Amino acid sequence: MKKLLIISPYFPPCNAADMQRIRMSLPFFSRFGWNASVVCVDPVFCEVNKDPLLLETIPSEIPVYYIKPISKKWTAKFGLGSIALRSLNNYRKTVNAILKKEQFDLIYFSTTQFPVCILGNYWKKKFGIPYVIDMQDPWHSDYYMSKPKHERPPKYWFSYRLNKWLEPIAMKKTDGIIAVSQSYIDTLQERYPQLRQIPTRVITFGAFEVDFEIAKQSKISAPSILKKKSVHEISIGYIGRGGYDMHDALTILFTAFKNGLELNPEYFERMRFYFIGTSYAKNGTGIPTITPLAERMRMTDYVEEKTDRLPFYQTLNTLKSFDILFICGSNDDKYTASKIYPYILAEKPLLSIFHPKSSAAKIIRECQAGEVITFDEVSDVQMRKILNYLQNFDNLYTQYSSEAFIPYSAKEMTRKQCELFNKSIS
Repeated sequence: MKKLLIISPYFPPCNAADMQRIRMSLPFFSRFGWNASVVCVDPVFCEVNKDPLLLETIPSEIPVYYIKPISKKWTAKFGLGSIALRSLNNYRKTVNAILKKEQFDLIYFSTTQFPVCILGNYWKKKFGIPYVIDMQDPWHSDYYMSKPKHERPPKYWFSYRLNKWLEPIAMKKTDGIIAVSQSYIDTLQERYPQLRQIPTRVITFGAFEVDFEIAKQSKISAPSILKKKSVHEISIGYIGRGGYDMHDALTILFTAFKNGLELNPEYFERMRFYFIGTSYAKNGTGIPTITPLAERMRMTDYVEEKTDRLPFYQTLNTLKSFDILFICGSNDDKYTASKIYPYILAEKPLLSIFHPKSSAAKIIRECQAGEVITFDEVSDVQMRKILNYLQNFDNLYTQYSSEAFIPYSAKEMTRKQCELFNKSIS
């Protein structure tokens, strides 16, 4: 049995999107010949939403090592809050101690806290251990360079330059790349030609059906937050990050809805749109990104945005309580919506609007899980599809194709990861 050391700063009970691949893979690594250990930041020091129920999915035999980052009260004086940068030195010390005691075959970075990935190069030189990087998002990206200042992430000037400096260090000696999108791999190979000589593979996040079993058993401790305004209300819900890059998709949705108000006001007046957990910022500090569009389109009577993120299983129970689920995609053709599997597993009427190159659109269609509208369709077709779906959602069959869904299970995605691991150390 080969040994895998996983670097994932966020780990349960932290409810961070970038630890989900590891969480869902841990029950299956040993089935494919790999014993995994995890090194993460002590959740006490992580300023993200927590959900203790997530710990129920972690196999008890998995060794987990916790590190302590530099206190934010010191780094905040310099405007530095990144968990990756604050934990970098202690990651180095802790893993050095682990590698002096144990022999590992591979180090696996699965995180969007990318600065920690530069340690792969360091550990490879010091201990001769190969490493693989999981690209769940772009690291160094020019996407926001052309965007106005208010649409850019916080501290973009600093992060852009830091990423441009650190990414080459991590990519110089990596032995394998996993990515959720082929475009991420293409960009990296164009930037670093040596990456064409190592194993790469597109592996999306997997679907973890056991999560809905836990959610069902936890309805009392993790209840839905949906509060309908009336018994006649038709609730349309989206839970996930917001952002100005999703305005193209939302404009299509809101335009169709306004057309519906004109054509059938009695029916469409019953609809309300809920956007929940739209910011990654600490709860209570998020800046709305959906509400400004609703205001411009005079939709504020029908749209409600809550920026605060929910605990994971409360999210699942809230999804199950909506009448219709909606997923809006980014106008960035490289973006992949990892959130689609909970939406499919919820088995509710599902309406989605994506970039035509989005892998999420392909998955929903293959699994026959809902209606997909793409940006490249003519507006009349988009409007007709949306209005038809909204008016007939309660007559639609909502069970996805379980056979078509098998390739997207967490077990299958773990198998693909292990295949790449084997190639990376061969």
